[in-house]
Amino acid sequence: MVDPLKITSTLADETRYSIYQHIIKNKEAFSVQEIADVFSIHPNVARLHLKKLTDIGVLHAEFEKTGKGGRPGRLYRATEDGVSLSFPYRDDSQLMEWLLDILEACGEEAIEVGKKICHKKGLESIQNILRARRLQMVHLPLEHKVDLITETAALIGYIPIIRDTPEGKIMKFTVYNCPFHNGIAKHSSFICDLHEAYLKGQFEALFDVTEFKQVESMVHDCKFCSYQVSV
Repeated sequence: MVDPLKITSTLADETRYSIYQHIIKNKEAFSVQEIADVFSIHPNVARLHLKKLTDIGVLHAEFEKTGKGGRPGRLYRATEDGVSLSFPYRDDSQLMEWLLDILEACGEEAIEVGKKICHKKGLESIQNILRARRLQMVHLPLEHKVDLITETAALIGYIPIIRDTPEGKIMKFTVYNCPFHNGIAKHSSFICDLHEAYLKGQFEALFDVTEFKQVESMVHDCKFCSYQVSV
């Protein structure tokens, strides 16, 4: 297990954290030179940042297969599992696996209850932010609402894009870094529904949602999960 202090100190560097976010969002492997070009830094500096991210387990390095001679270069890709912090150490992942197995065993009725609870938690997450900042919905312009919904899940990667249509405003957003990736392989049949219910709750706390639908899914071999929301 990686020392939690090493993880936090590694990600505390702004450039290093931005590099990690860039690799997550693009879901591709990057060379040292490519990262250096994107962030306008020297390749040696880029290599150092990538090594530190690899050391804490959020990236892994693989050799580039070019078919050419010479020493192969390295490509860096985000790890599937990522890392987690716990002070002191707790094995919450095992407890989560048990709970998911129990939920599935209880059947469709239990899953429907789970969706209602997740929807409520999504609503509450936004309501808590509004209360903490002493903000009132009636005074919030659309741009501020979009900023709030983006801020609540910066690590997941909400990137809302709003466009006007004859029927009203449509917002599209993408989840680049699924927080429940570890459970999808075994429980994709309902984990995505629970997550979608939570997201819908967040949006309905801020917007008058008339339609909320998923248009791309990692479960169906897409790079990302993306949604379309009519408000």
